[in-house]
Amino acid sequence: MSSENQAKSPTTEASRGFAVLLILAGITGWLASFLLTLDRFKVAANPTDKLACDVASFISCKSVMLSEQAALFGFPNPLIGIATFMAPIVVGFAILAGAKFANWFWQLFFAGHALALVFVLWLFNAAVFDIGALCPYCMVAWAAVIPLFWQLLTHGAREGYLPVPAKTINFFFKAYDWAWLVSLVTAMFMATVIAIQFWSLWLDFFGLN
Repeated sequence: MSSENQAKSPTTEASRGFAVLLILAGITGWLASFLLTLDRFKVAANPTDKLACDVASFISCKSVMLSEQAALFGFPNPLIGIATFMAPIVVGFAILAGAKFANWFWQLFFAGHALALVFVLWLFNAAVFDIGALCPYCMVAWAAVIPLFWQLLTHGAREGYLPVPAKTINFFFKAYDWAWLVSLVTAMFMATVIAIQFWSLWLDFFGLN
């Protein structure tokens, strides 16, 4: 019976390094979400209070958290982060303890992180082009999601639980070890957009105007 179940639900292993990435990125994103939630409660209690992350007119958690986009589902977005960033932490520790997960689990796990990346890109666009302000804690949470997505994508394609064209399998085998570089390029692209969009404000901030 166990062999029949194994045939129906094949499992995929993950390395200790992969597990450590899940844990560290999850903790980073969770802490950023937690601190942002605390600040949201502080603003709700005292709307005139200045927050530690309110550095300038365009670098301000408060400006972002009081926007419509900061409560997409009717409650503060950081609460989503507090709940969801626990997932990679738990999975990472489970892998270190020797757990193996069925491929359907990995597929759902990847789907969740794909949605997280879409959410991050939407928040990035809203902050830069609609709200006109940057939230430092939010950006830390974004930075946690990006490597999780790319590592899971390359891991899934390499291990076979994410369907990719046969001709690209060798590419994903090599890309798995370079997922950190793709993550860095993604972050640098976002940083470049931020630098260009807020160029004059950066010059004022650093007293170069």
